[in-house]
Amino acid sequence: MTADYLGNPVSGDAEALGAVDTFVAGFLGYETRAGGVVRAAAARPGHGLLGLYAAALFMLLESPEGPVRAKPFLERAMACELNERERRTAEFLTAWLAGDLPGAEAIGEGVVADWPRDLAMLKLVQYLAFNRGDAPAMLRLALASLPHAEDVAQMHGMTAFGYEECHLLADAERAARQALEMYGGDPWAQHALAHVMITEGRIDEGARFLEGAAGGWGELNSFMATHNWWHLGLFYLSQGRDGAVLRAYDAHCWAGDQAYSQDQVGAVSLLARAELAGIDVGDRWGEVAERIAARGADVEHPFLALQYLYALIRAGRAEAPTLLAAIRQRAAAAPGFARGAWNEAALPVAEGFAAYLAGQHPAAVRELGRALPQLRQIGGSHAQRDLFEQVWLAALMADGQWSEAQQALERRRAMDPDGAVVNQQLARVYAALELPAQAAEARAEATRARHAALEAAE
Repeated sequence: MTADYLGNPVSGDAEALGAVDTFVAGFLGYETRAGGVVRAAAARPGHGLLGLYAAALFMLLESPEGPVRAKPFLERAMACELNERERRTAEFLTAWLAGDLPGAEAIGEGVVADWPRDLAMLKLVQYLAFNRGDAPAMLRLALASLPHAEDVAQMHGMTAFGYEECHLLADAERAARQALEMYGGDPWAQHALAHVMITEGRIDEGARFLEGAAGGWGELNSFMATHNWWHLGLFYLSQGRDGAVLRAYDAHCWAGDQAYSQDQVGAVSLLARAELAGIDVGDRWGEVAERIAARGADVEHPFLALQYLYALIRAGRAEAPTLLAAIRQRAAAAPGFARGAWNEAALPVAEGFAAYLAGQHPAAVRELGRALPQLRQIGGSHAQRDLFEQVWLAALMADGQWSEAQQALERRRAMDPDGAVVNQQLARVYAALELPAQAAEARAEATRARHAALEAAE
């Protein structure tokens, strides 16, 4: 019996231990080298843990083909001699492949309880909890492992994101900075800190921070690199730096693995937000929608499916009605644990997006407004789900519901007082409400924010 670099027991061929360590370290660090586990598992079919890790990686494709590609690796691994930790990891993956997400979470949480330095399992279970909108579970798991793995920088980064998703922002910043003191290049800690800064309206600070970190993103996997650039794009949007938003999109956000789910929804989200902020994005929708159309009626994850739908409708693709129908069908047939996510959140968002993009603004306001209190159930972070509220706001203004829009926008301005976009929108709303002094004040603040950001960038 040998152990990985974190001290977890590993059975089988000791010569494969290097491949195990490479995967675990690369997986925790979002590095491209983690992908080598698929080749390693294929080369050593008698090594169970490598097969289990390869299966887990395929499940992270977030598409219908994920379980199909994962299954042979899982089956071969289960035929190998496995220790207790590995056997329970196989049970975790079996439940995940079967679509039993609560069961997989429970098994994975038990593994982490018994082997608290199994940070790869911790990461996977946090991922499942995140997709189910269970931020307290993400934090609970991290805090249980933290005393046993305080020497690992990525442990603090995972804790930081758990804190942030629970709105415990001071704790999140403390944990993220601890991770970065230990390893300044930890991208997940950088990501967690970016979440804190945008939530607290520290826009200029956040832009400088991510710009300073971006030089270290070259060896990251496509998701992490494009996603951190997406966060930088959000700071640019708030600053009113329209050109920087489009440059970040072209050079980074839509320059990675364009077939991957997270890269696709990151592109959709940034393009949609840019348009809602009044930026002309040109013909960029066409390429994104073409890639998404190749997925077919992919309703594996509600959070992802909704953004696929937005892109297909916005680009005028013929595949859009098919995906909308698939979302309706999935909502009707969703299992008990996912029924709320699909019926109370995903379905009304889908109907709201379709209505908004068709110019049916009262229906869009109604459907999106119905979904907003339930959005946590579909997963995604606070920052990611904010897109849905932004479309609702756009529908409110398009429908002339100025009083409701004023209330929502002032709540947003409280978190981003210097934001160019929110002040620009408020200027329009106050003008419509015949409050010229408030309109002029918001307009002046939007102009000041844009000028200040441009001066700082020069």
